Amino acid sequence: MQKIKKGDKVVVLAGRDKGRTGEVLKVMPKENRALVRGVNLVRRHQKQTAQTEGGIITKEAPIHISNLAIADPKDGKPTRVGFRIQDDGKKVRVAKRSGELIDG
Repeated sequence: MQKIKKGDKVVVLAGRDKGRTGEVLKVMPKENRALVRGVNLVRRHQKQTAQTEGGIITKEAPIHISNLAIADPKDGKPTRVGFRIQDDGKKVRVAKRSGELIDG
């Protein structure tokens, strides 16, 4: 089980977007990177195709997972992630800061 998953609210810890929060759109475990909405935006010159219009487009670039931390469900501040096995045997993610469950 990994600590950061698609759909998680995360806080950026380092880089030019330090302090910004966003939702994880995609996780690339082999490269240890994640795509976060509204974070690490880059501008690309794109050639026109039949499906897309040409011009300069702005899109998210992947950011290294070490520069991200899960936002605590209680107050939105960065927290570390722990794991707990519940009574029914299910393994869930827990915020170390407040003890809140991250998984619904």
